[in-house]
Amino acid sequence: MIIPLYTHAETLPDFLQTSDFGVVDSTPEGLSLVFDNDILGLKDFSQPKVGAVIVDFTADAIAYRASRSSIKNEAIAKAAGLKGNTETHIIDATAGLGRDSFMLMTLGAQVSMLERSPVVAALLQDGLRRAEASRQLGPDFTQRLQFKPGQAYTLLTEWHEPKPDVIYLDPMFPHKKKSALVKKEMRLFQQLLGHDEDADVLLPPALTLAQKRVVVKRPDYAPFLAGETPSMQIKSKKHRFDVYLTNA
Repeated sequence: MIIPLYTHAETLPDFLQTSDFGVVDSTPEGLSLVFDNDILGLKDFSQPKVGAVIVDFTADAIAYRASRSSIKNEAIAKAAGLKGNTETHIIDATAGLGRDSFMLMTLGAQVSMLERSPVVAALLQDGLRRAEASRQLGPDFTQRLQFKPGQAYTLLTEWHEPKPDVIYLDPMFPHKKKSALVKKEMRLFQQLLGHDEDADVLLPPALTLAQKRVVVKRPDYAPFLAGETPSMQIKSKKHRFDVYLTNA
């Protein structure tokens, strides 16, 4: 079933009619939400041979990486300060497709995902729905990986729950190198959302709210977020993690 993004709520699948993301009423021409085989995806119909972008926390590739990952061999774990057998609370303020959030959860953290795009929020909510129904990820999955739709700046500045230990930021930045990921998912995201030109404004409230640190994921060629030099850096093959230690 194809769901044009300007559709009315009553024509959406039942699980989306009660969604927190609301009715999506605008999008670049050619993009639509596609609901097929009980999976919600974002499809670019100008590229009919390219599959839809979906959120799938039970995909074989994700499960394989999670099974082989550890705090010692994952740069993201080192950047977040994970030390094993802890219940570190992390806010992923730019959740996107939720892959980094899921990895942090599998490494022991409790993660709250924030996402401001109604379309991406719908994909995330669908991925969580199917993961919970599959029962492959344990009975506490929905407690350890939670989702809050809305503008990250507003949510961070008006946060009324216990302060998180870590805030994780991965704002969109133009990619120089071509890859399958850029051609498919990032291209659709850039077409749908553009670049996070306002990403710099997220750093000050994040530094105020995080009890231990703020972690910013960047391509190795990208400048520091908001021009702020980090306390330290953790580098991986394709990215770097700028770490800002706090005393919140």
